[in-house]
Amino acid sequence: MKKTLIELYTAFFAFKDYVFREWIMYIPFYAIRRFFIKQTVKRLGKGGFVMMKAEFRDGKNIEIGDYCFINKYSLLDGRGGKLIVGNNVDIAQEVNIWTLSHDPHDDFHGVVGKDVFIEDYVWIASRATIMPGVRIGRGAVVAAGSIVTKDVPPMTIVAGSPAKIVGQRKSELKYQLDWQPWFK
Repeated sequence: MKKTLIELYTAFFAFKDYVFREWIMYIPFYAIRRFFIKQTVKRLGKGGFVMMKAEFRDGKNIEIGDYCFINKYSLLDGRGGKLIVGNNVDIAQEVNIWTLSHDPHDDFHGVVGKDVFIEDYVWIASRATIMPGVRIGRGAVVAAGSIVTKDVPPMTIVAGSPAKIVGQRKSELKYQLDWQPWFK
């Protein structure tokens, strides 16, 4: 009987996740999506925008600051630890942010989870991947297609696989990401 209850409980939450990921995140009206996103993640700040087709895994560990823009097909993973996103963070299309990974040295393909912190005014360009245990400093830029495996200092520009510092950002970071497009 106890095993049956656990299986029902697991099936219910798997179905709830499926409905959110495959139906709710495809609704073309942001006000409706925002309502459900707020029920899914630990925190969703004011302003900002989450486009259709973004994916959240284990949202109870994900905190998103004020005026963040999260583009379509981005994946935010909270399964392995906390994922904290600061204010005015721009996450471009097809970005993957992981808090959980497999241990390549484990005989049984075990997993390792670590927190990820993305500070204010960070810009993560398209198809970048952020690995578990990384902190991206305030105002840093991650170039398109980069794989970030180590901390990124504030106001630096990183690129490559693995990402390396290629420049410094020269901006006073006075913007606010409050663009909310229709039907996106």
